[in-house]
Amino acid sequence: MQDNQAINKARALYYNLFANFFVPASDVQNYLELVKLVDILKKSPLDTNSGNALEKINELLDSSSNVTLLQEYDEIFHSPTSKNIRTTASYYDEGVESGKKRVEMINFVGKTKLRRNEKKYHEYEDSVGFIFSLMAQLTDLIAQGEKEYENTVHCIFAQILNDFIDEFAKELYEHDKAIVYKELMVVLHSFIEFERLYLEVSKPIPKEKVIKTPTADKDEDISEEEKERRARNKALKAQGPKEEACPIDIAYDVESNI
Repeated sequence: MQDNQAINKARALYYNLFANFFVPASDVQNYLELVKLVDILKKSPLDTNSGNALEKINELLDSSSNVTLLQEYDEIFHSPTSKNIRTTASYYDEGVESGKKRVEMINFVGKTKLRRNEKKYHEYEDSVGFIFSLMAQLTDLIAQGEKEYENTVHCIFAQILNDFIDEFAKELYEHDKAIVYKELMVVLHSFIEFERLYLEVSKPIPKEKVIKTPTADKDEDISEEEKERRARNKALKAQGPKEEACPIDIAYDVESNI
């Protein structure tokens, strides 16, 4: 793996870009920082397609208010009148919102100095917003010289993000309410291809989409803790007695929130 501080800083900026689009904040100041970041990245794009997309995003974003972007986000991910795009790795892997991919992400996070800020962030650990946020901070730490996180970043990309991001991006790109997010998926496509080359991770073979049938009534009243326990046990059974294929790096430092 290359040891290039400038590349890692740029990677952190891109992960931060996607994190801010998928963890939208009501704070206008945070939104203005996002607008500024788009302006920075469009000056040195990864390729022509992503450069054109960043230019369009820059034109589409309101320079003073985040209302339009928040409305588009809600129409894509939360509106009862349109198809909602699912955002968790577990959903694309098993057809459930909290599955073994979430357990894997919890384990990855648990071995770093970063923690989910549960007061501000309510999505699961394997949601795209959380994954991008975590990767942004870890790649920034790598750029600062904390090389112990290189393997963690590689593993999260190879085992979690790489497996479902193409399907997620395709669904979002084709969503009839996607305007800014449609252009963002062009940028994401270029970045993911770059990451695959940089991290030497192959593009996954497309698999048949998992469709989860509704559960029986007896499962409807299961608590969130019980769901997590079952997901954890399922993941452990799947791993079996073999050694972990992608060991998680451990860093015992002061914790900071994501």
